[in-house]
Amino acid sequence: MTETVLLVGGGGREHAIARSLADDTDLYACASNRNPGIARLAEGVEQLDETDPEAVVAYAESVDADLAVVGPEAPLAAGVADALDDAGVYAFGPHAEQARIETDKAFQRRFMREEGIPGCPDFETFDDVEAACEYLDDYDGDLAVKPAGLTGGKGVRVTGDQVTKEEAKAYLRESGHDRIVLEERLVGEEFTVQAFVANGDLQISPAVQDHKRAYEGDEGPNTGGMGSYSDADFALPFMTDEDSDEDYGEAVSILEATVDALDDYKGVLYGQFMLTAEGVKVVEFNARFGDPEAMNTLPVLETDLVDVLVAAREGEPLPELVFSAEATVCKYAVPAGYPEDPEGGVKVSVDEDSVGEALLFYASVDERDDGIYTTTSRSFAVVGVADTIAEAEEIAEGTLSAVGDGLRVRHDIGTEDLLQRRLDHVAELRG
Repeated sequence: MTETVLLVGGGGREHAIARSLADDTDLYACASNRNPGIARLAEGVEQLDETDPEAVVAYAESVDADLAVVGPEAPLAAGVADALDDAGVYAFGPHAEQARIETDKAFQRRFMREEGIPGCPDFETFDDVEAACEYLDDYDGDLAVKPAGLTGGKGVRVTGDQVTKEEAKAYLRESGHDRIVLEERLVGEEFTVQAFVANGDLQISPAVQDHKRAYEGDEGPNTGGMGSYSDADFALPFMTDEDSDEDYGEAVSILEATVDALDDYKGVLYGQFMLTAEGVKVVEFNARFGDPEAMNTLPVLETDLVDVLVAAREGEPLPELVFSAEATVCKYAVPAGYPEDPEGGVKVSVDEDSVGEALLFYASVDERDDGIYTTTSRSFAVVGVADTIAEAEEIAEGTLSAVGDGLRVRHDIGTEDLLQRRLDHVAELRG
């Protein structure tokens, strides 16, 4: 029997999920925007508020969905997975209470401390902005300043790196955030490991390194992610040969401990880690696939994604995941001015015929009768897949002629120079 699957969300991550499901399922999708890539793969697409549980359930029932995948964090926080499960549509995604591991950073850190999850940095939480500002003044060292709620990957400020303490206090006072986490600044190299989780079982995927900074050379403000890369092995190049298994294994052990401590978690658990001089630390957890990391992971997943979903629904152990031994490089095209003053509503032309070997994933664009328009977030990504990072980068970079006016790209992602800086940085950390 062919499964009928509803995909919730309309970004690049969801386009990658759709690509992994379309050949093996009857796929339907719903989102607030019309993603042209998803629309071509799905049997039907409904534009609706994806954070409205009643609207999502109504569409799921109208297409007789057997399964659902909830892509973004906002619907999870709104209880969409809860509502789908209550309606008898198995949702591969955590309920709102479990999704707090991402949606409430204060809860996340307290959970780690109370459950003894390794890799937790020193932190304090505040419900009063002035108390947080006073702590900033008195703290001897640099801090990561994090609003407790969702900020789309753009809410963190780091003193001694992005801002001064005075600028951080001004940010807190002007931001309107009333719940704040202040934690020790972690210095090292970030990487992500994503795990498929259900029925107490956990299956892991290759490590990916995202690039949050807006501009080349890791300059500028944080974004939702300008691009990412993975290697043909599960570890990344800056995890040196003698330590790569140990570093990757340490991250996996943290994910395993977290799943053990969460009650009946299902969906994807994303661990963002920092490889520091003292070992692997947790930057944050996310309760869904990363964006862009899903576009690195799913194209090299050889196990049928629908088999994972069915096993999760049936209460069975998840199938062992098989990944092709290939590297990937993802580069995002974003609107001019992104992330601080992005220009939305601009008609863009994507020359799909020039993409060649690369994979094209549409993200936060809106398809209208007369063409494709930008929103104020990332527009589309190209992904190169090859035997080596260098070859994958060449494929991705070679397709960027598809980028039209009003868009920009971080061209340095996956390049030899950037990878060498990562290697040098870790060598310095290790002394």
